Amino acid sequence: MSVMLTKFESKSNRVKGLAFHPTQPLLAASLHNGSVQLWNYRMGVLVDRFEEHEGPVRAVAIHPSRPLLVTGGDDYKIKVWDLRPQNRKCLFTLHGHLDYVRTVQFHHEMPWIISASDDQTIRVWNSTSRNCIAILTGHSHYVMSALFHPKDDSLVWDISGLRKNTPNAAPGTFDTFDNFSTVKYVLEGHDRGVNYAVFHPTLPLIISAADDRQIKLWRMSDLKAWEVDACRGHFNNVSSAVFHPKHELIVSCGEDKTVRVWDLAKRSAVQTFRREHDRFWVLASHPELNLFAAGHDNGLIVFKLERERPAFTLHGDAVYYVRDKYVRSYDINTGSDIGLLSVRKFGSPYVPPRTLSYNPAERAVLLTISSDNGMYELTKLPKDVSGELKDSSLDGKHGSGKQSAVFVARNRFAVLNKGTQLIEVCDLTGAVVKSFKPPVQTNEIFYGGTASLILSSTSSVVLYDIQQQKTIAELNTPPVKYIIWSQDVSQVALLSKHTITIADKTFTQSTLIHETIRIKSGAWDDAGVFVYSTLNHVKYCLPQGDHGVICTLDNPVYLTRVKGKTVHCLDRSARPRTITIDPTEYRFKLALIRNNYDEVLYLIRTSNLLGQSIIAYLQQKGFPEIALHFVEDKKTRFDLAIECGNLDVAHETAKAIDRPECWDRLAQQALKQGNHKIVEKAYQQTKNFDRLSFLYLATGSTDKLTKMQKIAEARGDPMSRFHNALYAGDVRSRIAVLRDVGLHPLAYLTAKTNGLEDIALEILEGAGLTEADVDDVPDFGRANLKAPSVVTPTADLLWPTVPGGESFFDRALANGNLETGVEPHANGDVGAASVALDDWAKDEEQDLAADEDGWDLDAGGDARTDEGETEYVDAEEAEDLGAGAAPGVDEVEVWTRNSPFAGDHVSAGSFETAMQLLNRQFGVVNVAILKPLFVSIFRSSHTYLLQSASLPPLQLHIRRNAAESSFSRALPVSVHTLSAVRAELSEGLRAVSGAKLPEAQAIFRSVLQSLLFVTVSSDEEAKEWRDTVTMAREYLLGVSIELERRRAAQEEPENVSRGLELAAYFSHCQLQPLHLQIALRSAILVFTKAGNAGTAAKFARKLLDLNPDPKIVSMARQRIAAGDRNPRDAVEISYDEFTEFEICAASYTPIYKGSTSVRCPYTDAAFLPEFKGTLDPLTCLTEIGAVGSGLPAPR
Repeated sequence: MSVMLTKFESKSNRVKGLAFHPTQPLLAASLHNGSVQLWNYRMGVLVDRFEEHEGPVRAVAIHPSRPLLVTGGDDYKIKVWDLRPQNRKCLFTLHGHLDYVRTVQFHHEMPWIISASDDQTIRVWNSTSRNCIAILTGHSHYVMSALFHPKDDSLVWDISGLRKNTPNAAPGTFDTFDNFSTVKYVLEGHDRGVNYAVFHPTLPLIISAADDRQIKLWRMSDLKAWEVDACRGHFNNVSSAVFHPKHELIVSCGEDKTVRVWDLAKRSAVQTFRREHDRFWVLASHPELNLFAAGHDNGLIVFKLERERPAFTLHGDAVYYVRDKYVRSYDINTGSDIGLLSVRKFGSPYVPPRTLSYNPAERAVLLTISSDNGMYELTKLPKDVSGELKDSSLDGKHGSGKQSAVFVARNRFAVLNKGTQLIEVCDLTGAVVKSFKPPVQTNEIFYGGTASLILSSTSSVVLYDIQQQKTIAELNTPPVKYIIWSQDVSQVALLSKHTITIADKTFTQSTLIHETIRIKSGAWDDAGVFVYSTLNHVKYCLPQGDHGVICTLDNPVYLTRVKGKTVHCLDRSARPRTITIDPTEYRFKLALIRNNYDEVLYLIRTSNLLGQSIIAYLQQKGFPEIALHFVEDKKTRFDLAIECGNLDVAHETAKAIDRPECWDRLAQQALKQGNHKIVEKAYQQTKNFDRLSFLYLATGSTDKLTKMQKIAEARGDPMSRFHNALYAGDVRSRIAVLRDVGLHPLAYLTAKTNGLEDIALEILEGAGLTEADVDDVPDFGRANLKAPSVVTPTADLLWPTVPGGESFFDRALANGNLETGVEPHANGDVGAASVALDDWAKDEEQDLAADEDGWDLDAGGDARTDEGETEYVDAEEAEDLGAGAAPGVDEVEVWTRNSPFAGDHVSAGSFETAMQLLNRQFGVVNVAILKPLFVSIFRSSHTYLLQSASLPPLQLHIRRNAAESSFSRALPVSVHTLSAVRAELSEGLRAVSGAKLPEAQAIFRSVLQSLLFVTVSSDEEAKEWRDTVTMAREYLLGVSIELERRRAAQEEPENVSRGLELAAYFSHCQLQPLHLQIALRSAILVFTKAGNAGTAAKFARKLLDLNPDPKIVSMARQRIAAGDRNPRDAVEISYDEFTEFEICAASYTPIYKGSTSVRCPYTDAAFLPEFKGTLDPLTCLTEIGAVGSGLPAPR
């Protein structure tokens, strides 16, 4: 018993009474100020407070089986309280004592309450009838303590007669009870007043604590009781003393500010715990657990006298642990639990070992204890465990003064002497091989890998190399108590009192978790998730730091191994237990983190993962589309869609709910995202005409403003008619509204100032006036109010567009199957895949060339550029700043200095340097088609703040690192991001699936143009950028080849071989499996029609390798059978499938391996040498064969 293990401490007024709840972690404390506190000592929180007593409350007790609390105070009252959480109140009050009530207690079986008082009586009450059923008199002074015997109906009084007869006398008449309550023993021996006396829970013993500073031990029989011995050592009044419920110990406390532990057999002091300023008044022991509580002048303390954590270690599937003075082995697979070694002579007296380290090579264990200034014992485990187990003292190697010991190699172990701060490395004979001083003040050492140690100090842990005697790494943590390595020794968990630090084997920290409750143990599961236990929960921690609760515990356990749904652990009595858990939640989250979508979908379909926490987690981690699949309720689904920003789902749900508040919220969210088309629908549903008109004004929809005028006229709302006419710039309609409402003077002036003389004259005639009658009206001149000009027409565009598409989970969950081989970012329309394949397999009868001009790159570009350049020049005009003043560096100039990316230079307005960068990095020579992108990027990087009507607006530059204060690292906002470009690429993939080839070609070219202006900040982003360029190039090449084949089929129908070659080359493009199926089916159809059954069969075999639908499999096998019957080709083509080749992106002919070729410096597309120096026809951007430095380094 070297230390008092404090589990909980509180600060309050003087504590006079304490009582533990027998099953729940609750402690009742009665205070000198009249309050009774109910504490949860495990959580460390105040649960409730009872304050109906007047004056100090000296007595408190909790019923052993019912939710009842009894208290007694200096107000002579005994109160019984209900402890149920929903109904904590005073049930009744017992009156009868004439002085202070010192102690109260419930009987363990009968509905009795016993109380002792300063009125020199002991009373027994019936808590059911609420009457006093016995008054025990005989004391000639204060009765300080009275308790029931734990088994018999006796105190030092015999009250067994109460159980046999039920008194019928009225309250206050106690003569009837004299026959039942008799004095059994009178114990005399203390020189001064006795403060407390208590029975032993099982033995016929009594201890008493008195003001003579002694604790006396009494033995009793059926006939008499006598003094056995006294424990002397307190140097002031002894307030209380109790028996230890499990060991032969006595615990006492007194006004000498100490808590003392005594050996019951030897009656000698074992340990003394001292407080500097607080006298102890009361002591209580838990009826079941190794817990004590002591009340003092300024609060209370809950403590243990020994560690309950068993010493154990895990090796493979075997747990080696110590129980009942034996080292035991527990096999997790078979459940066998056998004793291996006796350690009963380890330590004097025996103290349960603190740590156990196992050496599998030598089959040896290394035990440490903290008593006797620290000891260790090294013993080999016997191979044959039959018969009596050998004792470790026979051939074990011992060492004293060593507080920590652990194996560090097959034949080496290290020991720590905390006093001298010396670490010794010993061989298996105990001889010191090496010794060294640790680099930090070390309190504990742990295994850190072969020939390495982990040193724990008060503020850090150090990974130390023993051979080189140097520090490898250091982590700042609270004092580490335990260390758990993962099974592959790639990760380590450092457990402190309230924190867990997860790091790799080089001590690079990945996760730090803080718990308010004490952390007890932990273990790694097979998937790399750390599962740990606190006082009342089993929890999990994922590699990136997410953590949560798995299950609740009634009592703490110590985890040893986690396998699937089973947690293997040891309880506080060191007995192996298993706990069945549901790992679905952390398996689901782990699968999301690792992008294991097969596992995610399996768990979604097979597990019940409903709950707000899962939905919130999915939102937080960027998987709102999965969260929506968990919700069926329309209102909840709508709320979730709004929070996630999923306008499509929100719109569908709003239509189903059809309530004004839903449409209003949808309009607000859509307006935030710039989706004015949904905003328009929402306003139409709620008939919010004013906002609808203003929306049409903002989007430049003049035709719809005209319709709004008609609607306002039909509604009879002249103000709305006038606003719409004003927005649309329709002067005649404004005049008509003014005339309709009788405002003829305003109508006349409006017509006059806008030059509508005929209407003005008509208004005068209608009023019976002539121009001579209004010649005194001043001349206001011509009106300068013009109709708002539409700068950028956005009626059919979303500003800004927030792209969205079907995700991997949308497709998989909708179709009920997982498409193998499809990347998560490929948002093709899988639901229409079969239809798309059938459409491609048919003859193309429609003219697709008409759609090739559907995308006009130069629309509106000139006007916008002129305005942008004018503003830029104006912004650079220097003004007279006064003497001694100099202008600072313009931020846009800083942008050009800080970044090597063309997109940042465009944002800064430095178009010249941007074009130079594009040419130098990617060989871009045709910059003209990039003009709209230049203008839009520049405009998107700046905004304007109108401060006053008389002053020009302030130009504000938008940064992507707004929190950066240093000018040397300031960078403009990223207008084109990889995620936005990938979303646009997804649109192109959908167009390919839908056979919209001209549209797809335009999209892929747009993607390649946008990628020129993307900035990357990491190597991962740079790799993703290159992958995106490659993917867009392959699809653009494939689509271009197919368009060329269709053109040749229409314009040159006699050139059959060329069409066959192009169909074959299309199938060689690096497409996703879904689209590769399309290309192969198209080639099979073309070759079959031309009579080339042999080559068609080869394509069919490639198609089968992609695992297509059963219908397609049947078709492919038919083609293979036809090719086997007739393997000859009717038309010869230039196509050799057995020789590796690339496709020239200009001539659409093969460039076989080993042949000379030139490359596009941007997309790396291959060309024949004769195209060198010409414009790349694929992207229409770069010079073929030019030298380019490539994408700049990330920053």
